[in-house]
Formats: sequence, structure tokens, C-alpha cells
Amino acid sequence: MKYLLSLTLIILAFQFSNAQIANLAEEISPLLIGEKIPNTSVVSSKGEELKTDKLFNQQNTVLIVYRGGWCPYCNRQLEGLRTIEDDLINLGYQIVAVSPDAIPEVANKYSSKYQLISDGSTKLIQNLGIAFKAPTKYGDMLSKASKGQNNSVLPAPSVYIINKKSEILFEYISPDYKNRIDEKLLLAAAKALK
Repeated sequence: MKYLLSLTLIILAFQFSNAQIANLAEEISPLLIGEKIPNTSVVSSKGEELKTDKLFNQQNTVLIVYRGGWCPYCNRQLEGLRTIEDDLINLGYQIVAVSPDAIPEVANKYSSKYQLISDGSTKLIQNLGIAFKAPTKYGDMLSKASKGQNNSVLPAPSVYIINKKSEILFEYISPDYKNRIDEKLLLAAAKALK
């Protein structure tokens, strides 16, 4: 019985260790390939609460986590994604892009074939293990972009390929917000996992 209790506590400690907010982007502790993304709530582009397990179990998913609509590197990444979105959809993937921005901020900026999701609470970002404390100079801007929900947390820009069980099949994570995955590499990974 003691062994079972100890094992349970170790598993819980490991699970919650990913839900921390790192001090710096270089100190994040992301989930690994093969791990399951914990279920959490996010907000759809229609303003409706969604559970991530329901969102991801619809079909295999390409999940893009970006800093916000205010980030020029993120905007370039999302624009680049448009060049392969038809290919990804034809392969059977849904494309979901998530940031801490509030939905009206995000939805007005982009119109495409992928779903825009708000994680203003940063719970998904924390569960992925990619949350870090934003420099204080970003506080007012983050608060405005998230409609007051977040003034201190940013995600390390990341791309995941996730199966219907919310398990990570592929990931690209860079603590340097200027480094993004090339669209051709993402498409090659998506094809290889089909």
C-alpha cells in the first residue's frame, strides 16, 4: 500500500511540475513526445468555453501556440501557415492556433481555415509546460490583449502534432521567440505521422 501511495504521489508531482511558470523562457519544462496534454478549458472564436480533450478528440491536430497578435514573429508564422494549411487539412488534420489574447483581438486579425483559440487564463500554456514570466514591460500590453486576464505570462512559441487522445506525436519548441519552425518541415512531419 505504501508503495502504491508513493508511486501515486510521484506521478502527481511530475504531472504538476509541468504546470509551473518558469522565470525565463530558457527554463521551461515542456511536455515530451508521447505525453498526454492535460484537459483544460479554452475559449473558442465564438466566445464559447471548450474543453481541450473534446477539441483534440475530433481529429488529429496541428496546434500552434503563439505569443499574441501583437508579435510580428507570430504574425509571420501564422501567415506562413496559410501556405500549407490546405495540405494539412487534406492530410486529415485540424489546425488550432492558441494565444493568451482575447478572441476579438485574435479573430479580427486573421481569417483562415484554422481555429483561433484564446487561453487568457494561460492554463493550457502552463499545462504544456511552456509558460514563463513575461518581462514587466509587457504587463500593460498583455493585460490589454487578454482583456485583463493575463499580465504576466507568455508562452514559448511552439508547434505540436497531437493525436485524438491528446498525446503529443511531434513538437517544436523554441525559447527564442524569433525562431519558428519552417512550414515545409512542419508539413513533412505531418506527412510522416500519417
